[in-house]
Amino acid sequence: MNDNIPVIPKKVPFLKKLIPFYGPYKKVMALDLFCAFVTSACAIVFPVLVRKLLYDVIGAASIVWSSLAVLAALMLGVKFLEYAAKYYMTTIGHIMGARLETDIRLSLFDKFMSMPNSFYDNNKTGELMSRITTDLFDITEFSHHCPEELFIITVKFTGIFVYLMFINVPLTLIIFACLPVVIAVAYYFNVKMDKVWAENRKKIAHINAKLEDSLAGIRVIKSFATEQLEQERFKQNNLEFVKIKSKSYKYMGAFVGLTGLFSNLLYVVTAVIGAVAIAKQSISSVDLITYLLYISVLLQTVETLVQFTEQFQQGVSGFKRYVFVMGLPCPITDAPDALDAGRLEGNIAFDGVAFSYNEKGEKVLKNLSFEVRKGEHVAIVGPSGGGKTTMVNLIPRFYDVEQGSVSIDGVDIRKYTLKSLRRNIGIVQQDVYLFNGTIAENIAYGCENASAEQIRTAATLAGADEFILKFEEGYDTQVGERGVKLSGGQKQRISIARLFLKNPPVLILDEATSALDNQSEKQVLESLDKLSEGRTAITIAHRLTTVKGADRIIVLDNRGIAEQGSHEELISKNGLYAKYYKMYS
Repeated sequence: MNDNIPVIPKKVPFLKKLIPFYGPYKKVMALDLFCAFVTSACAIVFPVLVRKLLYDVIGAASIVWSSLAVLAALMLGVKFLEYAAKYYMTTIGHIMGARLETDIRLSLFDKFMSMPNSFYDNNKTGELMSRITTDLFDITEFSHHCPEELFIITVKFTGIFVYLMFINVPLTLIIFACLPVVIAVAYYFNVKMDKVWAENRKKIAHINAKLEDSLAGIRVIKSFATEQLEQERFKQNNLEFVKIKSKSYKYMGAFVGLTGLFSNLLYVVTAVIGAVAIAKQSISSVDLITYLLYISVLLQTVETLVQFTEQFQQGVSGFKRYVFVMGLPCPITDAPDALDAGRLEGNIAFDGVAFSYNEKGEKVLKNLSFEVRKGEHVAIVGPSGGGKTTMVNLIPRFYDVEQGSVSIDGVDIRKYTLKSLRRNIGIVQQDVYLFNGTIAENIAYGCENASAEQIRTAATLAGADEFILKFEEGYDTQVGERGVKLSGGQKQRISIARLFLKNPPVLILDEATSALDNQSEKQVLESLDKLSEGRTAITIAHRLTTVKGADRIIVLDNRGIAEQGSHEELISKNGLYAKYYKMYS
């Protein structure tokens, strides 16, 4: 299976996917757009009032102070109204954007939670984090500003054009004939910047992935004294990022420069043609001043468009990445008629199972068939790469079989809901993951309603209560990131306590003691023996001395099941198991 995120195609259904997110906020969005209309209308009306004021002062035989006072009051009112509308757009509009970002982040997190293990095998954690943090921040700004800015631009351009046509048609047509040039320039550089920003996103995600990898492996880096090597690698990634971003700013610089040139040319054209029109008495000096005021409004709008371009490109690029990830298929899901497994008995059967991690790759498992009875303890042994861990990962459907089936209690596990299936399976792995929190929180993970008494009972059964109480804060002790403040044996017993609390009928013990010292191993094995009582247990182990007491031992090699039986039976056969046992015991 190959679930890595491929290159995003050029055509992504952008608006079709974005618009539904505005649904819960349509009233806020409508009011935001109304305020955008108010600010645009105020920008258009103000020069009209100035024109009226100039005519009343310049054209009148004497100044009518009452009319002048009314116009002044109207002009002040327009400005107060404009800034009141801008206040709403800046506050409530941004809050709407933040809420929309929250909705998108939740949907993306839900998508990540639904993806199978194969997705995480092929994608770096840092890159996924970049999609849920950096990308979504830009989407927030874009989702709020884009509709209102485009709406304001449309209203201003339309309103100014209609009003100026009533003053002087030829001059208005000449001015607006210049606008397609700006639109063409904007379109050309938007296409260029869209490509560069997509590259920029990929590079940022790569940097995040490398940063996450370096910080997670900081102890290994320090043990090998390779800090300088890591610094050089990170520096190189940063320099590549600068190159890509520099390219985008070159396009943006050309865009800004050309629109600035257009702005100045528009003033020149208006002033020259207006002067000629005044000389020919086809336009008054007051109307020319009105034109120049409107040119100022138009150019401010164009400047806003220019400033918005980077934000627009970043938002579009980020949302396209979001849309693409959300569109990735999730191969492991509940069937439409999936059943709730309830409390399973624990009879497991593999029937002709075949599996490979890559569709074109070599099969890790081939025609594998065997059964594990309720309450039986079965050990799986064999060489590395023989498919032991892969096999047990098929039981909770971390991966799905390619051929054959895995069933529990006579029902194909694909007919159970994932949640109810996994509720019946407990897993203890070699690499225990503890969440950053207290010991009690980690024991109760998955059983958040567990009482303090239940947590302590589970810890006692796991042999963890004694060492926990030696900590100053006891069960409220912070374990640190990934449980860094605890030893390997302590972490392992806490993970076992989790399972005592979960109480599943099926246990998978994947080399649970291989990384422990002898003393810790002995303590953990005692806890595992208690945990396995009355449950179906499948143990994977390299140390064969730890599986001598298993009811049955299955020996896997690259061809499948080589032999199976009890420890004594396999030793007497003097086959592959006996060879391994003599070699490692």
